[in-house]
Amino acid sequence: MRLYIIRHAEPDYERNGITARGHKEARALAQSLKKEGLTRIYSSPLGRAVHTAEYTAKATGLRIGVEEWTRELSDLKMGEVPPWGPLMVWDLPGEIIRRKREHLNHERWHRIPLFGQKKFRAEIGRVQRNSDSFLKHHGYLRTGGLYRAVKPNREKIAIFCHGGFGLTWLSHLLEIPLPLMWSGFWMAPSSVTTILFDMRTKKWAVPRCIGFCDVSHLRLEGLKVSTHGIKANFD
Repeated sequence: MRLYIIRHAEPDYERNGITARGHKEARALAQSLKKEGLTRIYSSPLGRAVHTAEYTAKATGLRIGVEEWTRELSDLKMGEVPPWGPLMVWDLPGEIIRRKREHLNHERWHRIPLFGQKKFRAEIGRVQRNSDSFLKHHGYLRTGGLYRAVKPNREKIAIFCHGGFGLTWLSHLLEIPLPLMWSGFWMAPSSVTTILFDMRTKKWAVPRCIGFCDVSHLRLEGLKVSTHGIKANFD
């Protein structure tokens, strides 16, 4: 099985959709994904994800299944972080995160100052539980950090979601410490991250990233990568 974790195209938050540029991104993405042989399409319920997914649904003839749990983690606000001002939790500067190296593992990330709020752990736990349920439904049962292949398959599943959510989900799938995922990676608008459920035996599968933040569809159409979500010195 392959998962295509896709950040929505450039957002228009005020109109609960995507910008004119975002529509161009989504159209280019759909033409690229049409060649992948997708078997299912899922989307966050938020307009910017749905509007992006609609282009691919039209190009492939697949129906969009809405997955409520893949909506953006909008409640994970840090408040004021001097001198940067208010930030979402996944925008906390890496220079803060990497000072506390003793906590940079998959189990103790919440001990880093500023990450200790109960709502953070609760929301991350919700994503992890829903991920496990979603993948069990599609044939892979999480057992520790592995996935037992209950019903192994060759499905190709596209999930249109969000930047903060996508990084959080990848952390769970790949067992990368969450703060390092947040501070070390960025998902461009309309980018595609591909996860293969790598099976070396008939029993077990391990999620393996075989492509991160692919924006080749934009370059093929002569479109620049949107910088939405990058806070500094992207040019």
